[in-house]
Amino acid sequence: MIRTNDQTESLWAALNVGAGPAERPVALGGNLDPENLLAAYRKGLYPFPAETAEAAIVNELTYEAEVRSGRVKLVPGCQDPFAISWWSPDPRPVILVDQARIQRSLRQQLRNRTDWTTTADACFEEVVRRCRVGRAQRWLTDGLLNGLSHLHRQGHAHSVEVWEGDELIGGTFGIKVGAVFSADSQFTLRSGAGKTAVADLTRRFAEAGGLAVDVQRDGDHARLIGARPMPRAQYLDLLAARGRTRPLVTRKLPAGRLAG
Repeated sequence: MIRTNDQTESLWAALNVGAGPAERPVALGGNLDPENLLAAYRKGLYPFPAETAEAAIVNELTYEAEVRSGRVKLVPGCQDPFAISWWSPDPRPVILVDQARIQRSLRQQLRNRTDWTTTADACFEEVVRRCRVGRAQRWLTDGLLNGLSHLHRQGHAHSVEVWEGDELIGGTFGIKVGAVFSADSQFTLRSGAGKTAVADLTRRFAEAGGLAVDVQRDGDHARLIGARPMPRAQYLDLLAARGRTRPLVTRKLPAGRLAG
């Protein structure tokens, strides 16, 4: 089991996430080692790595003035401090599991798709790989994939899969921090499959004693899957509570149960 050591925690200890920019990175630098990733998620951050040296230069040009002013902090850990940006938006789009609702159109679709099933942690790396297909900015870099895969093997990162028969048609993944699940991305190969993955994750996490699913980036899609803006201070309080949860149920279940 990964345990963040004092050195790793010290990278983030002095960072006041709550006082960071609302719509810009809070910090730059660090690394994508699994210990560092876990410590960052526990602080309410998620990474956005630059895929190429050119993308890192764009970060430098975009954020250099804010770094000089101290508004965006630098943390040690990588050769190019502009290669990784760390975000903590305010407000944060969050699904409170006891208030989760599924759109009527998705419920109707699920009632008609008796061949759809869901699982958890059946093929984590495959879900992550599919989430980065076709992305113009591949923030799911090989380095981040490696760090996430390590966290999955240690029980911190999880995936949910949606199947049509034996075909994987949708999925989502993320990191569990106490009673909060931070969902990083999703993919869909059939209409509604990505939304079904998030709905299934929310249901499984609720049944495990979780309180909230964070979908990180606000927008129309986040609202469609049930997320509502939460002030960052409230989100950070949820993380700090570090509530205990039971393991996610991973077995195959009918997707139609979500329509009830």
